Amino acid sequence: QVQVVESGGGLVQAGGSLRLSCAASGRTFRSYAMGWFRQAPGKEREFVAAIDWSGGRTAYADSVKGRFAISRDNAKNTVYLQMNSLKPDDTAVYYCAVDFLGRAVVAAREYEYWGQGTQVTVSS
Repeated sequence: QVQVVESGGGLVQAGGSLRLSCAASGRTFRSYAMGWFRQAPGKEREFVAAIDWSGGRTAYADSVKGRFAISRDNAKNTVYLQMNSLKPDDTAVYYCAVDFLGRAVVAAREYEYWGQGTQVTVSS
């Protein structure tokens, strides 16, 4: 069992920035791929960004490419999502997820463990 805890969400104005953090338990964190997903009320959960076990491969949804950046610090068992130029459409609960196989993939079904989410609200 891997524990996953997101933090850093909040309320910001359009054009502002937030940095989300995701801390995951496990001595083998460095072998995990990590992903960020988001879900707005009444909508399906959607892929945001992912990073592979080495940090050498990343993937982004088209809607956030150029604005968001995913990174990881294996010494801290933590992955980050830097979100810039935020838009009201970015408003959602953001979830962090773990893939033990170490792949940076976009499909939610590939991830084994999930956090509880952190709310991001962007006002216009």
